[in-house]
Amino acid sequence: MFCQQCEETARGLGCTAGGVCGKDNDTACYQDAVNFALSGLAYRKIHQPAGAKVPANTVQQDKDVVAILFSTLTNVNFDKERFKTYLKTIISYRDAYPKISGEPKQCSWIPASEEDIVHLEGGIGLLAIEDENERSLFSLLLFGLKGMCAYYSHAEALGKTDADIVAFIYKGLASRFEKHSIEERTALVLECGKMGVKMLALLDEANKYYGTTAITKVHCGVGTKPGILVTGHDLKDLEMLLEQTKGTGVDVYTHGEMLVAHAHPDFAKYDNLIGNYGTSWANQKDEFPKFGGPILFTTNCLVPPPEEYRKKIFTTGSVGFAGAVHIPEKADGSKDFSEIIAMAKKCKAPQDLKLTDVTTGAGHDAVLAAAPKILQLIKEKKIRRFVVMAGCDGRHKERAYYTEFAKALPKDVIILTAGCAKFRYNRLDLGDIEGIPRVLDAGQCNDSYSLVVIALELAKVLKTDVNALPLSFNIAWYEQKAILVFLTLLSLGIKDIMIGPNLPACVSPDVLNTLVKLFGVQPNSTVEADLKKLHIV
Repeated sequence: MFCQQCEETARGLGCTAGGVCGKDNDTACYQDAVNFALSGLAYRKIHQPAGAKVPANTVQQDKDVVAILFSTLTNVNFDKERFKTYLKTIISYRDAYPKISGEPKQCSWIPASEEDIVHLEGGIGLLAIEDENERSLFSLLLFGLKGMCAYYSHAEALGKTDADIVAFIYKGLASRFEKHSIEERTALVLECGKMGVKMLALLDEANKYYGTTAITKVHCGVGTKPGILVTGHDLKDLEMLLEQTKGTGVDVYTHGEMLVAHAHPDFAKYDNLIGNYGTSWANQKDEFPKFGGPILFTTNCLVPPPEEYRKKIFTTGSVGFAGAVHIPEKADGSKDFSEIIAMAKKCKAPQDLKLTDVTTGAGHDAVLAAAPKILQLIKEKKIRRFVVMAGCDGRHKERAYYTEFAKALPKDVIILTAGCAKFRYNRLDLGDIEGIPRVLDAGQCNDSYSLVVIALELAKVLKTDVNALPLSFNIAWYEQKAILVFLTLLSLGIKDIMIGPNLPACVSPDVLNTLVKLFGVQPNSTVEADLKKLHIV
């Protein structure tokens, strides 16, 4: 095992004996095997000569490739048996394509046994890429592709697809077995960012299926009925569950990044959607036992649950955990939530965490509707600066930096946020500037796209470059969706991004120097120093 795809990776270098996330060695090695086989499939698919006899219809294959790569993202799937099945599926897809003359031997790899997978000492993992800079660049690309697959799965569930995005996923995967210069691999990483813009725009459009978000105060108390807690990011799963719990005496609560659902008008019709329970994924071991009822994981972020509430965990989509009940998707796209509803009926009502209400839904449509007022406040110097503090939360104590940073901001500075990083400061009493909240939360991590749209539109109105705006970026990351968002920001030419709490472990010194030289990327340090570096004080 060697894994360094998340911010919490052991010693800032890589997890070897077991993952900090809770992933064991064997599951990690099966994930490596799946990634390896996916690259073989992609290579075969895109390098077929003209006239070759290839599968005529790859719709199901494409869907499976996206879902399976998504399942290897941090805190999504811990079920080794699922990965055994995934590996067989990918190899069967790969071998439906004819072998190519002169193809790398890796494209024909088939494990002889489980021992062949779990004791290969990096033979199929990323350490098999010997050149440090080549490995670093492919790792960034692969992690960006994992984030892309996560977002594509959500968009696809709502009927939005894009052949160009799927084609790039294959292109990126295939590059592992292709010969490229360092310059060409750098270009591929930046191309991933450009495709990320397209991906985030697609999901932004897909989520409008539930209506355009409005700035909304969300109730964070509890009712008197038993409930089901829905966490993750998939709005379609939430909708189906709400429909199936109507009239059952079971309430539904959102958790984590599902918070933004309350800002979509189409969810307002459900009186069984009570409110948001708890904070970010990083606190689930403290908060979930107090909920009392079952928890539905629709996507990441699953932390291996203790025995205290393990039997109340249900998974769906790409999520998996050995022993948890998995709710599959039917051929027509529907899901049967009767088992989780039946369990909820036997549970007590949730324990009130005594959390204050929070505000969300400040997507680009909502904020740009208030643009005339915001521009006037900028002109009057009542709003002096914006700081983007989007991204992920995490479990390490050093994440308190973001709370302290928010507290230290001058009162004429507005925070633009998205993702679960907001739970570090969205309950601080930061007030507003003449009715404009000082924390504008767009929603989920993919809603970082909204923050980019806001910045670009402001630059257009003010007739300036986005880098000349009174705008700073101090973003937190944890997993691979954040890597895609980061690459997306770079592709848009945004410079001097501050990132933390630690830089990705996969970034080699040479690659880091390139990012610094081209984009001014910088690590965070102390609150006092960073306020000066970002031109806030």
